[in-house]
Amino acid sequence: MTTPIIEARGLTKRFTVRKKTTEAVLDLTFSVDSGELVAFLGPNGAGKSTSLRMLTTLIPPTAGTARVVGHDILREPAQVRARIGYVGQGTSGSFAQRSRDELVSQGAFYGMSRQAAVTRADELIESLGMGGFATQTVQRLSGGQKRRLDIALGLMHAPTLLFLDEPSTGLDPQSRANLWEHILTLRAEHGTTVFLTTHYLEEADRYAERVMVMDRGRVIADDTAAGLKANLAGDQLRFGFASEAEAQRAAGIIGQQTGRPVRRPEPSVVELTAPAGDALLPSLVRALDAAGISAGRASGVPPTLDDVFLALTGRTLREAGEGEPVEETENRTDSQLSGARS
Repeated sequence: MTTPIIEARGLTKRFTVRKKTTEAVLDLTFSVDSGELVAFLGPNGAGKSTSLRMLTTLIPPTAGTARVVGHDILREPAQVRARIGYVGQGTSGSFAQRSRDELVSQGAFYGMSRQAAVTRADELIESLGMGGFATQTVQRLSGGQKRRLDIALGLMHAPTLLFLDEPSTGLDPQSRANLWEHILTLRAEHGTTVFLTTHYLEEADRYAERVMVMDRGRVIADDTAAGLKANLAGDQLRFGFASEAEAQRAAGIIGQQTGRPVRRPEPSVVELTAPAGDALLPSLVRALDAAGISAGRASGVPPTLDDVFLALTGRTLREAGEGEPVEETENRTDSQLSGARS
């Protein structure tokens, strides 16, 4: 049996802001095996970024412990930092230095030879589309360009474990596609483990092998995206009829056939949520035909991860949260982890 690359036990973080204590993360317990790609989802304020900052040694937990890449985050922070990559939400580059030079310097901090650092920097500049601003100073870059530089800094040493906190935010679609191509290549060629937070639910759905959902500081679901959608959400089935009377009769038949509650969003429309809706839809149409009711329209829409969160909490991810607690009691920033400089 292999040792998990991340093993958290009871991680808890409380912040005191203006004499008020806020519990940002509560009893976070989970493990991640080497090579997994795990997406950490939840609204703003759920505790995702705080969790990543604890796991990457940027802030200490109030309680609990974790081992990351075989090392304790409290007793061996330098060992953890030397073996991970971290891309936070803030800008990490030195404003007065040119982008390419910043990457080469990052490689030096990780003990890479100059030639190896130059080669790696050029690879990242090409793969992340940074050629147009590689010789510009960081202070002259746009927000999206700075984000690409942040990502490149985190990838310089091809880490065993890569933490990404909202990596795609601020990137155009092409840059997002390039980023994901590089992440998938890292996994395929080096077995890199990736642990990320994202607000782009389609990214988690498409790329992650495992999705953890967090709300109000606690993990409330942990499964594959397909498993979460099948077990917690379900397909949205919708039927349209010629008259209100037909819709009323149809609602009774559909409810009896499925044993599930039906909705009437419009007088001539019947809706319901059901697992395996693609298989259920034809049988419901046949049952309606047998009763002499013709559905003018019948459609099924697969569930999304936002539907999963709605089923779990009664809110959508877009409705929930208004920002994570301000970490006024801590004086470390994301940039301190960059290049293991602290």
